[in-house]
Amino acid sequence: MDQIEELLTRAVANIIPSKNRLEEKLKSGEKLNVYLGIDPTAIKIHLGHAVPLRKLQRFADLGHNVTFLIGDFTALVGDTSDKDSERPILTKEEIEENFKTYKSQAQKLLNFSKVNIRYNSEWLSKLTYADVFKLKQQFSLNDFISRELIKKRLEDGKSIRLDETEYPIMQGYDSYFMDTDLQIGGTDQTFNMQAGRILQRKLRNKESFILATEFLMGTDGRKMSKSWGNAIWLDDTPFEMFRKIMAINDDQILNYFNLATNTPIDKIPTEEEIEQNPLNIKKRLATAIVSELHSEGDAKKAEKEFERVVQKGELPEKVAEITVNEDGVIDDDFLVEHGLASSKSDAKRLFDQNGVSLNGTGIKLGEGFAANSGEDLILSVGKKVVKLNVT
Repeated sequence: MDQIEELLTRAVANIIPSKNRLEEKLKSGEKLNVYLGIDPTAIKIHLGHAVPLRKLQRFADLGHNVTFLIGDFTALVGDTSDKDSERPILTKEEIEENFKTYKSQAQKLLNFSKVNIRYNSEWLSKLTYADVFKLKQQFSLNDFISRELIKKRLEDGKSIRLDETEYPIMQGYDSYFMDTDLQIGGTDQTFNMQAGRILQRKLRNKESFILATEFLMGTDGRKMSKSWGNAIWLDDTPFEMFRKIMAINDDQILNYFNLATNTPIDKIPTEEEIEQNPLNIKKRLATAIVSELHSEGDAKKAEKEFERVVQKGELPEKVAEITVNEDGVIDDDFLVEHGLASSKSDAKRLFDQNGVSLNGTGIKLGEGFAANSGEDLILSVGKKVVKLNVT
């Protein structure tokens, strides 16, 4: 399989208007303007985002003009493409805090000597109402409300803010402003990416393309999401990353090899090999992912730690201890007091993203625990693990 064929098939769900036409474009030698955008609606990027990020890097390696776009302006509205209710409105300060670490996380997959990084506030914040009015004339409200999740929200009597209807237009303008030839994103972004094609066609008389990548399922079998607590984060420690990968369902192993690693296609295990020894194959998978996002040495240490802590039930080698009362409560004050969160808002985010667990079971903000004096509990907060000594 040649480079272009693999580029247009591996982890690809759909190409609009067609794979053949994009293939012809690529083989012509023309250098394309390619971009992928991510809104900073959380402080971290997960492994599901790595699927289109890897694809973006492939285009950069082939010499195309590639942009990693941080949607600091579109995040003010929030995309509802995969949501059955309104997104919470983020403040400018929250968005700025979120995207501070985006580049450091993305550079695990992107070579920024070949990839441009831009923020869409550069152009969206400068549009006048007359500009926006002109853009709106290119679209129909009927198209927006006919989307499945939007239609369901209307049928259920749920609110749809007017600014939500403008999100696809803003994303479409990103594509138009950068004169994009190809947009990359998950299949849930197809409607928004189509807006970019519409503006390119109507305002510039130019055909552009969409490459929609497949979804990487989360640790619970649903699409990996910031909101559902099933994500493997790019900044997870090697051990935490290894542990989460080992927790995925066996039927997702092949999908993870294809979507979440750079393993050559001819080196990926077959379904028959996976069925014969899923545990060992999953360890190979976890080793590959941790090696690519951290290092081979980190992967080896993580595997040993996993075998010792998870398989043999021992504590991590280095773990702090905190003394608590029997009627203790784990809340934001507790996390801040013991250095497990940098602030109360950081603590709240950890709870909201299901990043706090007690003896392996997720807990909510302010939840108490039932324990007897002398009992030890293991509290995990994001990447940190501590032992609670109950008195």
